[in-house]
Amino acid sequence: MTAYLIAQVDVKDPEAYTLYTDRTPAVVESFGGRFIVRGGNPNVLEGALVGPRVVVIAFPDRETAERCYHSPEYQEIIPLRQAASTGALCIVDGAD
Repeated sequence: MTAYLIAQVDVKDPEAYTLYTDRTPAVVESFGGRFIVRGGNPNVLEGALVGPRVVVIAFPDRETAERCYHSPEYQEIIPLRQAASTGALCIVDGAD
């Protein structure tokens, strides 16, 4: 079953954040992931988002999404994201 990594991010330092976003695609793709949403400008209809940047990445299944997140390659770049932004990440199962 497809699983999605969903992030809501508030970028505090856009220049430093690019150090993270430049490296993320290669890691995601190495685990069979693909970006569905990678940007901003959400039209919030109810409630409040953690940040204005929303990212949705599809993975073949939850196990693969979790392996990607916990991989040495991704763990190495997490500090880059955390230094330049705040936010929340979660993995959810798809409806297929």
